[in-house]
Amino acid sequence: MLELTIIVYDLEMTVRRKKGQIAEIIEIGAAKVGLVEDVPQIIETFQSFVKPVIVPQLTTDTTTFTGITQDDVNGAATLAQVVKDYTAWIGDEEYFLCAWGPDDQRQLVQECRQHQIATDWIVNHNNLQRMLSKVYKLEKHQQMGLKPALEMLEIPFSGSHHRAMDDAINTAQILVKLFDKFQFKHNKLSDETTIESEVVYKTDHYENLPFAGLANLFPEQ
Repeated sequence: MLELTIIVYDLEMTVRRKKGQIAEIIEIGAAKVGLVEDVPQIIETFQSFVKPVIVPQLTTDTTTFTGITQDDVNGAATLAQVVKDYTAWIGDEEYFLCAWGPDDQRQLVQECRQHQIATDWIVNHNNLQRMLSKVYKLEKHQQMGLKPALEMLEIPFSGSHHRAMDDAINTAQILVKLFDKFQFKHNKLSDETTIESEVVYKTDHYENLPFAGLANLFPEQ
């Protein structure tokens, strides 16, 4: 019997290389984790491309980084419709939203507010990266990246990096493995809430916020 619903999601966004450039969501992927006879497991998945509307044309950097093509987003719905489909898929039962790190929640809230899309469904949001750091007593603000976390837990990565569906499933595998060690928090997003960046730093085994390394990925033009 399904007793708990946890939505592990991941977003892919257009690559922003210069100050003032806009990052827009271009893919949402999610894995629904539930307790089935007290055993946590992935029970459903959701994936949708999203049509960017402020800068409709994808850059070469974005396609190189994500593998998402112009044809993928041209045939997609805008964020408002995708959120409608996504929340319908989530369902009416109580749920927790979980992402790896703080970036996806911040981007999701920002774009929903920008396009006047309701945010009352963004509730019970938990940062799995921070939760893992707490379990393994990592130093404050030192956050482990998804790939090193998978390697540490001996979970094989499946799919492609920087694709929302694959990253969501891999993140969900971490949640399933550490389920008994994680404590999920109830919370709500107030209208005044500003989602701030977390201060993290980079060492050989830890990585900074997901897009911090992009400047080194592509040569300067």
